[in-house]
Amino acid sequence: MSPTLLLISILLGSTTALRPGFYSETCPQAELVVREILKSAMARESRSVASVMRLQFHDCLVNGCDGSLLLDDSPNMIGEKEALSNIDSLRSYEVIDEIKEALETRCPGVVSCADIVIMAARDAVVLSGGPNWQVRLGRLDSLTASQEASNQIMPSPRANATSLLQLFARFNLSTKDLVALSGSHSIGKARCFSIVFRLYNQSGSGRPDPSIEPGFREKLDELCPLGGDDSVTGDLDATPERFDNQYFKDLMNGRGFLNSDQTLFTSPQTRDYVKMFGRSQTRFFKAFVEGMIKMGDLLSGHPGEIRRNCRLVNSQPVEVFFEA
Repeated sequence: MSPTLLLISILLGSTTALRPGFYSETCPQAELVVREILKSAMARESRSVASVMRLQFHDCLVNGCDGSLLLDDSPNMIGEKEALSNIDSLRSYEVIDEIKEALETRCPGVVSCADIVIMAARDAVVLSGGPNWQVRLGRLDSLTASQEASNQIMPSPRANATSLLQLFARFNLSTKDLVALSGSHSIGKARCFSIVFRLYNQSGSGRPDPSIEPGFREKLDELCPLGGDDSVTGDLDATPERFDNQYFKDLMNGRGFLNSDQTLFTSPQTRDYVKMFGRSQTRFFKAFVEGMIKMGDLLSGHPGEIRRNCRLVNSQPVEVFFEA
């Protein structure tokens, strides 16, 4: 399927089957199990919740929210895990595996991996101090994945506001949605690999990005020296383990880690929303929840199943259902 037809299919995918409490009768403990396992993962490594939260974004924009991101490569398919925006970036797939294993023990063949991603992303926000909301559930897991589609769709850390706005518009996500969802970078870290061009050769100039606040640039120069270890990680905002509006305050002060973050303040198309969310955490939380729900409603309408293992399609013949 061409990228254009794929996007149309995603936007037309029916969301009528999605609803809060979808598993209330078939697996009533599902949401509690997800949250408890995520709590344990957070206790082992605080960074894991940020990694889990980002899985929703990387899954939903490619073929809709269908768990395609979770599939390992197979002899007949190149999956999305090693796509340009995912390889050496996305983490914590094992947390999703742990959740799936626990749910399969309690409710075999009931809870989809795609829904686990949605629940876990919400819980990652809540456990980090962010807002809570009811997630709409009832998705099916894809039967395939596409590294090509991921490479074509997912943005680079070097992206600017214009390209990000164009991407989000293709999925009927607004300017406000873009800025609010970028606030997911309120928690977590990113690698030096993603920012060395900002520090030493912005736009091929051989100079640092002038939008970086000088004191912050000195800290980044020390963290990410030219020719240093590109895998070293830095905090995405000044409170990297707490979901709050500090991210937007940092952007307003020229202290955004990624180019794709700082450009939201330097661009007149998005600056007012950065200011709004920097001044009001309540407004940020409300807009973030709205954006996560809208993004979670992206469905492909393609055939699907309930995978027994999130990394593999079911090996035995299964009844195939349709979301549309």
